[in-house]
This record gives sequence, C-alpha cells and structure tokens, in this order.
Amino acid sequence: MTHLKTLDGTPASRFAFGTMQFGGNADESASAEMFDASRAAGINHFDTAFIYTGGASETILGKLAAKAREQLLIATKVAYDGNGDPEKLQADFDVSLDRLGLQSVDILYLHMYVGTDLQRALEWMVKQQAKGKIRYIGLSNFAAWQVMAAIAIAKQLGTQIDILQPMYNLVKRQAEVEILPMCLNQGVACAPYSPLGGGLLTGKYANGGAGRIKTDQRYSERYSLPYMAQTAAELSQLAAELDVNPATLAAAWVARHDTAPMPILSARSAQQLTPSLDAITFQMDDDLYKRIAALSPAPPPATDRWEERA
Repeated sequence: MTHLKTLDGTPASRFAFGTMQFGGNADESASAEMFDASRAAGINHFDTAFIYTGGASETILGKLAAKAREQLLIATKVAYDGNGDPEKLQADFDVSLDRLGLQSVDILYLHMYVGTDLQRALEWMVKQQAKGKIRYIGLSNFAAWQVMAAIAIAKQLGTQIDILQPMYNLVKRQAEVEILPMCLNQGVACAPYSPLGGGLLTGKYANGGAGRIKTDQRYSERYSLPYMAQTAAELSQLAAELDVNPATLAAAWVARHDTAPMPILSARSAQQLTPSLDAITFQMDDDLYKRIAALSPAPPPATDRWEERA
C-alpha cells in the first residue's frame, strides 16, 4: 500500500486521473463530467501541471477540487523546461497555486530532470515542504540513476523522494528494467502516465479514429515503431475474444505489475474515459497478464545478459 495519503488520511487510490485535457480538448463541462466520473469510481488522486493547456488545466481542476479538498490528493508540476533555478521554480509554483486556488498542494513534481540544478531545486522543494506548501516531493521523466541521485540529496536534506511519474504502457516498457524495481526497493510510489499509449492501445487508430498520435508530432514519433501498431491490433483481437474494451485491458495490465504502480488515466470526455475506469474493477489473473505481456517485446535486463533473464 502506498504511503501517500489525502489530507483526511485516506490512502491514494490505485489509479489516478490526469487533467492534461482540461481546458484543451475537454471544455469545463466535459472536465467536470470526467472529474465526477473519476470520483464515483473511487479515484482521489488528480494530476496536473503548470504547462498544461496554458494554465486552464490547473484552473479547472482547482474549481472542481474545492468542494472536496481534504478528500483529494492534488499534484502539479514545475520545470517542464528543465530549468531548476529556484527563482523560476518559485515564480511558476506561485502561479500554479493561484490558478488552483490553493495555499498548498499535496504533490509537487519536477516535471523534467534539471541537470546541474538538481541540488538547488531540491533544496527549494524542501523549503516549500517545511513551509507546508507541499506535502510530497515528486519527480517526472527521470531516469533511474537521476532518481537515485535525487534520493541521495533528499536524504542529506532530511526528507525523501515520495513519488515518480514515468511513461509506461504495453508498447513502452523501459520502466520495467530499472525504474519499477527501483521504486519498489526505495519505497518510492510510482504513478505511470500514458497507460493507453496515446490512445494507440484502444485500437481507435486502426479504425480511422482521431487523437494525439495523428495531431501531435511528438506522439507520432513516440509510437511509430512497426511492432507498436501490431501489438495494438493483437490487443484489440484479444479484447474482442474476451468481450472487453482494449482500453480496459491496457490500463489494467499496467496496474497489474508486481510493483503495484498507480496508472494515471485520462480522456477527452466521460464517455471516452469509461473503459479506462472499468480497469479499476477488472480482475486480471496471472495467465491473462502474461498473455498480454507476450504481445510486445520485453526490454532486455539491465545487465543485458539475455540468457539469464528470469
């Protein structure tokens, strides 16, 4: 069980909801519907960032969260540009708090690795923690060695790294090599984003559907390897066989990893979100987990000794 708790002492839910679409592809009404659907499904962990939709994401989430603040775990992020200068972090964090309408947040992430500014950035975060402005320190998009460097610095400063947010899904499995085992070993909670692979694993693109892989060059490149489309097609075939939505299988598969990550679900509408929310109650046994895992290539072990892979 995660050590992260809401202000009223409730443990963080096994799934989180990411508000990257709030104020962008999802207007305020659609955002409210997804927020309510997530709450009804038992989610109490909501994630946003300074950079999302020009600030609209934080603003909308803040309004929605106000009615149940102590029952929620609210996370935001700074340093998407990799700038760990404390003055810049403070300026952006102040803006985030203002947008959210909050005096503090539960989790504050460094959105990207900040290089040689890591020491200064963490010293700044510790000061915010001491002031009660943040409760938990998080890192996003950090490599395992970068996380370990941050863990060492945090320990020197009398605190800890509480949570990591990496990319992880059936066609992006690098986290299995060192990130997930490291989180388990170091007691760091893990909340992976993109469990549906930018929508690829829903099967919608094979049917001519729209989404970020078609409209965002970063996503197009990220999911461009031929095996990825093949994996998505085979997952859809398996889902049809089981009479389950492929999005449900994709999200439940991420959560089923032995290290118990907390996948961040997201969508553009409540209707689109429903199959992902179904993953919360979907029962995935060992055989199905292995069957799904076999649809994509597992990354080599950290030592690259293929013949000794467990």
